[in-house]
Amino acid sequence: MTKRFHTSLQALIYLILTGAALFAVRPGAAEDTMADQRNRLVNLIQLEVRATAQELGFDRLNPEVERALRTVPRERFVPESERALAYINSPLPIGQGQTISQPYIVAIMTQLLGIKAGDRVYELGTGSGYQAAVLAEMGVEVYTVEIVPELAERAAKTLESLGHGDRVQVRAGDGWLGWPEAAPFDGIIVTAAAPRIPRQLVEQLKPNGRLVIPMGPAERTQELVVYTRNEQGDLVRRDILPVRFVPVTGPIAP
Repeated sequence: MTKRFHTSLQALIYLILTGAALFAVRPGAAEDTMADQRNRLVNLIQLEVRATAQELGFDRLNPEVERALRTVPRERFVPESERALAYINSPLPIGQGQTISQPYIVAIMTQLLGIKAGDRVYELGTGSGYQAAVLAEMGVEVYTVEIVPELAERAAKTLESLGHGDRVQVRAGDGWLGWPEAAPFDGIIVTAAAPRIPRQLVEQLKPNGRLVIPMGPAERTQELVVYTRNEQGDLVRRDILPVRFVPVTGPIAP
């Protein structure tokens, strides 16, 4: 770890801790709406992006990503018992041993995909459905697979209730296999830590498309990685920053 990265990481940790403290004392206040909390959270994320600009390759969220984050109600994607904490910049449990990702991570993974309205994205690991909702809010067509049937069903219902049913297709199954009949994809996002690149997913990625994935063992810190598939079909790797994700579960296809 270089000194430059260490300094950025210190700034990020400070922002996360101070941001969490700020939001922890405010949820539920009568004058404080969920929209107010959402907007403050996005403002905090912009500060974190600036603090990690050297690693990310950009110093602010683009307008499409920012607008989606300010629009999608994260509180709808967490259990009732966690809703007061929906706008703390932290992962939260959603049941079945799974979590909804930290909003900062959702934001940067979305931007790292490099997608636009009308593009088609595959997501491995639907979880709560929040990441898919952010993409759909940007006008992206999303195909997402969740290994836990109960989570897939809940996410599909939430997405439908928010008007994203036509733009997001949810399937219960082994996400490692991708969604061949909907391929090729402009972008692929993996929301659980994987020990290696899923070969099936690479084959379903368009030339110049990006695959964003946390790579590494479940018991240690992983690396958020962006792979770009070039015109020759080869992958160009770019390491972004250290992350911690729940591991891919279920059978891992060869």
